[in-house]
Amino acid sequence: MRKYEGLPREIIALRVSKEIEDNSYVNLGIGIPTLVSNWLEGRDVILQSEIGMLKTGSLAEGDAVDQDLINASCQPVTEVEGTVYFDICESFAMIRGGHIDVTVMGAFQVNETGDFASWMNPSRGLNGVGNIGGSMDLAASARKLFIAMDHTTRDGDPKLVRELTYPATARKKVHKIFTDLAVLDIVPEGILLREIYPGLTVEDIQSVTEPKLLVAADLKEIEL
Repeated sequence: MRKYEGLPREIIALRVSKEIEDNSYVNLGIGIPTLVSNWLEGRDVILQSEIGMLKTGSLAEGDAVDQDLINASCQPVTEVEGTVYFDICESFAMIRGGHIDVTVMGAFQVNETGDFASWMNPSRGLNGVGNIGGSMDLAASARKLFIAMDHTTRDGDPKLVRELTYPATARKKVHKIFTDLAVLDIVPEGILLREIYPGLTVEDIQSVTEPKLLVAADLKEIEL
């Protein structure tokens, strides 16, 4: 299957950041989602790390690195004015209590009803071993769930599928999908293509997507 060149991971994260409203409480999952923090400086967006940190800043570099201050990917992050700390019980009380407005996660697969798989990839041959972490609680409890991922696997296989073949993280929870090739919504009728990588066509996106795509009447190039 053909693999198209699309947005780099950092720019996928930028596009996600533009969809996050001010005054939101947001949790960023492992992978591309952690990069979203680099695009929120100066915004009134409160990042929550399930390990016990509220108001985390961008990813830390150089002298700003403190290994006691980390995100879900164990990457060092910065403090911002008003940063507070708490134990993991309080953290998950926030999550399970429905106090997170937006969760951004990566995924191995997403289907047209909003189911997604993110915690275990059977192709790695680890005999069912994966990494659930707080993903199921976050997916189930957040008001909105955004997925940020590459549109295909490294081999060019679709990650937008008709049926999950990997163990599900949550069912019917995904709201929006941001990939290197497109921005899509999960709607009652299926997957709605809203934005497309410059130079590609609807047919190009469909060729690397299993479900039949719905196309927005106002389809446009990805807005950055």
